[in-house]
Amino acid sequence: MTTLLHISASPRGTGSESLALAEVFLDAYRDSHPHDRVVHWDLWDGTLPPFGPTEAGAKMAVFGGDEFDDAQATAWETVEAAFQRFDSAEKYLFSVPMWNHHVPYILKQFIDVVSQPGMAFSFDPEHGYTGLLRNKKATVVYTSGVYGSGRGPGFGSDYQAPYLDTWLRWAGIDDISAIEFRPDLVTAEPEADRRAAQARARELAKVF
Repeated sequence: MTTLLHISASPRGTGSESLALAEVFLDAYRDSHPHDRVVHWDLWDGTLPPFGPTEAGAKMAVFGGDEFDDAQATAWETVEAAFQRFDSAEKYLFSVPMWNHHVPYILKQFIDVVSQPGMAFSFDPEHGYTGLLRNKKATVVYTSGVYGSGRGPGFGSDYQAPYLDTWLRWAGIDDISAIEFRPDLVTAEPEADRRAAQARARELAKVF
C-alpha cells in the first residue's frame, strides 16, 4: 500500500490557508487513489523531538565513529523513530505558510531532526553529500499573506520555497510539485487567486 504523509507546519487550524489548500489536495487525492493510505503529521502536536546539545553531540559521534554516552543513545532513539515515521511514506504533502520570509521554525526543527547521516544522506569527502531518500515524491503548498513574486523588496523576500526545494533535492527527492497561494494585495480580492490555487491542487492530486 502506498502511503502519503501530510506534514503540516501551520498552527492556525481552520484559519490556515495552507491547511485549507492541503485539504483540497487530499480530498482530490483520496478520490483518485482510493487504495492509498493518507497520514497526517501535525508538527505542532508535540511528537516532534527536540534537536539540542545532546542530539547534536550524538550526530557528531556518528560522523566521528564514536560511541554514544547514555544520554546520546536515548536521544538518538527518538531521532531514529522520527526519521522512520518520515521515511515510511512514499509520497509527501507539505503545507507551509511563510513566516518572516522563511518557513515556520517547527518545520526547520523537523528538518534538523530527520536530516541525519545514514538516514537522509551520506557524505563523501571527495564528492560531498548524496541524498538517500529514493523513489519518493513531494508536493508542497506554499502560502504567504504579503510576499508575492514581483511585488518589490518592501513586501519581503522568498527564503521559503527555495529553502524547502533545496532541502528536498539534497535529501534525494527531485520529483517535486508546488501549489502557491499568494493573493494580490492591490485588488484585496483573494477569491480568484484562491480558486486558481485550489484548481491546481486538484489537478496535481489526480496524478500524484
